[in-house]
Formats: sequence, structure tokens, C-alpha cells
Amino acid sequence: MNRALAPYALLLLATPALATVSPATDSALHGYVLGRYAFTSDSLAEASRYYDAAQHQDPDHVALRRRTEPERGLYVAESEKVIRRALAVGHRPRSFLMAERWLTDLADVVADAREGGIPIYVGEHDVIEALTGFHLHRGALAAMQRPILPAVGDLLTNARRVLVLEDIVDHTNVGACFRSAAALGVDAVLVTPRCADPLYRRAVRVSMGTVFQVPWTRIEPWPCGGPELLREHGFTVAAFALTDAATTLDDLASDPPDRLALVLGTEGDGLTRHTIAAADLAVRIPMAGGVDSLNVAAACAVALWALRPSALGTSGAPTV
Repeated sequence: MNRALAPYALLLLATPALATVSPATDSALHGYVLGRYAFTSDSLAEASRYYDAAQHQDPDHVALRRRTEPERGLYVAESEKVIRRALAVGHRPRSFLMAERWLTDLADVVADAREGGIPIYVGEHDVIEALTGFHLHRGALAAMQRPILPAVGDLLTNARRVLVLEDIVDHTNVGACFRSAAALGVDAVLVTPRCADPLYRRAVRVSMGTVFQVPWTRIEPWPCGGPELLREHGFTVAAFALTDAATTLDDLASDPPDRLALVLGTEGDGLTRHTIAAADLAVRIPMAGGVDSLNVAAACAVALWALRPSALGTSGAPTV
């Protein structure tokens, strides 16, 4: 299977209209009767056609999300920890795909799924790898119903620290930023229209499931009107940028505003000039050794640590 198609092959697990699955033998495993299914070449071809149509309509690879969200939207949770975190916050599974050994480790999840009539597909590692296009070294996948995103204003009402991710296209960086946000007291994350999907499989995995922990939504339009909306809610907008007029992170951290929105830009080019001009101030992290900047995920962690809410104290554990 074409690796570009791999994430979308999992549509077969959650969208019966796209899949022609034929039941093979039933097998009793660990007390549960699980259907064994064989995916036909016709079903894979149909998934391919659906993927190609989505690509044609939206070259940014988000058509599958936008066309079906939230009624039929889905995302993929990978690994036991991520699946459990998704379930813990109330996300609804559509189906599961796992190697047989994970039936024991996820016995409670399997039991709940069986009771709720949610399909569980079990296969050998090599079969699963052929279906998905990647090595499933954490053993289990779940196709989850994508939740409805909250309104921007609802997230800002009681927030004090907000992180804005502008056009970050690498899912690894998005996931790492969410992990830092969860660890360092961020109340909400706003992602711009062209930012990579935080619920993409790799972003979720890198975040270790913390993408479910921090409230987030997309802010549209951006940058036109975005910084202004943040100011209307009482936020000082700080744009991380390499400009001559930028203040240092140390100076900002010495007397931070009560409500602060930190804006980080895409890999390489950083923030757009419009965003920098619309911000209340530009901020830079002092560098040594002739290095001008950090990777956006590293810069995010440094900035959030320096500007962490006082409740986190110096140890990283919340104080009382």
C-alpha cells in the first residue's frame, strides 16, 4: 500500500460505507467473541478513491476532517496510554485494531467496547503493518470520533496563559508543543487555519495524549482579527520573533502580564510580518554560540517554563 494512503486506510475501520469487510472465522479470545475480518481489494480501492478525492479538493490534507467533522470526523489514537487518555476525557471510539497480545492489556477497554457493540479487529503484526503502512510497535490503534471544537471566546473567558501556534506544519512539533503546554500551566491552545492537525496520529502520540488534556480550538480568521480578539479578552499578545525591537524573554518573565498570549510561528520562516506588527510586543530568547534560534518545539518549552504561572512554583509541582 502507498504510505501516503496509510493513515486514511484506517477509514475502513470506522466508516462502514467505505469498507467492504467480510467476516471470516469467529474466535473466542480471553472470554470475548471477536469477529475476524478480511479487508478486500475492493474496499482498499474505495478508500484510495476517497483519499484521492479529498486530496483534489484540499491539497492541505485536511479535507477528510473538514468534510465530515463533526458528524463523521475521526482521528486515530495509537498506543494503550493514548487510547486510555482519550477515553478518560470522554472521546467516543468507533473501532479498535490491535495485535492479539493487547487483548489482555486492554481487557477492560475491550469489555466496554464489546458491551457497546464497537468493533474490535484483531490481526498479526505483519498484517496490521500491511494495512496501515507503518510498524505498529505500540500494538493498538483506535479510530475515535472527533469531538466538536469549542468557540474561541469560551476558551479565553477564564484563561490566563494562552499558546497560539501559527502555521506549524510538522506534526511532531505540534505534539511537543502540546506536551509542554500541558506540563507548564497553559490554559488553552489556539491553532491557526494552516497549522497541522493536533489530532493527527503522530501529533497525538508525540504529545503522549496531552492533546486531550489542554483545551484547544482553531482560531479563524488569522492573523486578521486574531490578535485583536485576544486583546478584547484582556490578553497581552507576545510574538516570538527575531526582530531588532524584540525584548528578551528574561525581561518579559521578570514582570509578566496577568493574561498573556504567546504566539509561535512556523518552522523556518517563523511568524508572518502581519502577526508581528499586530502583536503588543516581540520577544526573543537570548542565544549564545552563534545560534540565532531554537527549534519551535524547544523554544516553546523554554518560553512556557520562563513564563509559567506562579502556582507552578520552581519545582514544577503546583503549590498550595
